[in-house]
Amino acid sequence: MRWCRFRVGEKVSYGLVEGDEVAQVMGTPFGRHRRTGTRLPLSEVKLLVPCVPPTFYAAGVNYMDHVTGTAALLGRSAEPPAKPDIGYRANNALTGHGDPIVIPGDATQDVQYEGELVVVISKQAKDLREDQVWDYILGYTIGNDVSERTWQHGDRTLWRAKNADTFKPMGPWIDTEADPAEMRTTVRLNHRVVADFATNNMIYGIATYLSVMTKYITLYPGDVVWMGTDGIPQNMKPGDVVEVEISGIGTLQNPVLAEGT
Repeated sequence: MRWCRFRVGEKVSYGLVEGDEVAQVMGTPFGRHRRTGTRLPLSEVKLLVPCVPPTFYAAGVNYMDHVTGTAALLGRSAEPPAKPDIGYRANNALTGHGDPIVIPGDATQDVQYEGELVVVISKQAKDLREDQVWDYILGYTIGNDVSERTWQHGDRTLWRAKNADTFKPMGPWIDTEADPAEMRTTVRLNHRVVADFATNNMIYGIATYLSVMTKYITLYPGDVVWMGTDGIPQNMKPGDVVEVEISGIGTLQNPVLAEGT
């Protein structure tokens, strides 16, 4: 099953993507819902971010090739994280499939993609054991954790480096049946493959992250957890198109624009 969130005219609805059509749903995937009987061509609806999370979480460094590659660039030893480390992102940064990533006018050239698996929480969760985690996941979508690296290194927090408007494309839908163990993440910049890795090859897996998180915080329906990226991202520039494909889910595609264009 693939849940989407879409707009036709001024009306925003949830729906189920079935082939090249969307079956409109009354309600949400996080509560009571029913089909309305309305079916629309997928090509005629505007896909939005598949959910607006109550809280937007992001795993810290979580792939070893990313650790070693970054360490080599910075001239330091490669040290994997000692424990799962979680951060926060801002909803203002969310943007949907097909929408532009807009680079602020005073950004440097060091604006980079990060293709990530996104876990979508289905119900309230607290103090989960690792073997319980899977019962609290609605499904998975795709994220592009756009980052301005100069700001990231220079600011005390990541408030603009990670959270500038449009810096968090997410979509195109939530797949409830995809299996992380079978996934592969491929990132293309202008149709050229720039990253390709086994999605589940994480330092700390989904079950570990959610179990550790829920020891201290309560997760709620619709919360999302972005699980990190692998490899060494490259710079993007206005005029580029970036695609993040995760097998079993689909492809998230966004053009890159300069502010004011």
